[in-house]
Amino acid sequence: MADTSIGDIFPDMTGPEAPIISGVAHDSSEAMVTLRGIPDMPGRVTAVFTGFAEAGINIDMIVQALAATDSEHRFADISITFPESQLRKVQQYIESHKEELSYKTADVNTQIGKISLVGVGMKTHSGITARFFQALSDESINVLMISTSEIRISAVVPLENLNTAVRSVHTAFGLDADTIEAVVYGGTGR
Repeated sequence: MADTSIGDIFPDMTGPEAPIISGVAHDSSEAMVTLRGIPDMPGRVTAVFTGFAEAGINIDMIVQALAATDSEHRFADISITFPESQLRKVQQYIESHKEELSYKTADVNTQIGKISLVGVGMKTHSGITARFFQALSDESINVLMISTSEIRISAVVPLENLNTAVRSVHTAFGLDADTIEAVVYGGTGR
């Protein structure tokens, strides 16, 4: 058997070659809840996510931010996105478990959409994230939440701006051509 390296099988997955942007995905079927004023202390986040899991709520994106500090305590806000089809379940859960979740107020937003840029090589190529957000900024689209991984950059934007966001990101990455070449890596899940 010949000695074959990964660079021989998948030559574009080695070295500093241009990243392969597979496409832009979007989802208009999500909602977001923000729990505000949660005590910033060990165990509070666990209680929140254990409770959502036990209620059968599917969480997509999460953002936690330090929200306020008084003379004795620090507080955080936690925002999550979930399928809008679970909205009633989420509202019932957070209302009936307010004391257990330890939040002061909750905001629910059903007017959101998620846009994702998908592709390999994003982690090792600077400028991809900047170009993604520049495309949104050029259209005056406000970003409500951000999530990244090695193969995806996602942003939650106002639902009314989702279609414009998709078009602008397509254009920024040259994906709005008449024909698009698909790259498939067998067995890698990409």
